[in-house]
Amino acid sequence: MDTTPESYLDLFPLEAIVYLTPDSENVLEDIDPDKVYVLGGLVDESIHKQLTLRRAQEQSLRTARLPIREYMVKAPNSRNYYSETLAINQVFDVLCTYYETRSWPAALRAGISSGKGYVLPDTAKH
Repeated sequence: MDTTPESYLDLFPLEAIVYLTPDSENVLEDIDPDKVYVLGGLVDESIHKQLTLRRAQEQSLRTARLPIREYMVKAPNSRNYYSETLAINQVFDVLCTYYETRSWPAALRAGISSGKGYVLPDTAKH
């Protein structure tokens, strides 16, 4: 991994950047090795709702979200809590596992804890 103080906007062409945000209407269906994926990061998901989406839109960037709703189901839980907002390390784990396995179920299982309220259909208990 390389780090730099430069902005991704200065390093890559806009058309190559995909900003990942849970608020996007676009579903990430596959990882394109010619694209640069920006993981939008927040500390508190409740205060900054849609901040990453607005930031990407202001920068005229393409956005996408992980296919959580497409592959997972809401698990019954006492708190009635469901969140598609993940920590950066969880998103990174999902992307790495998907890239290795080409399986969204395997990737989502690897990166999303049951504490988010979502599970794969084969593990849902009613």
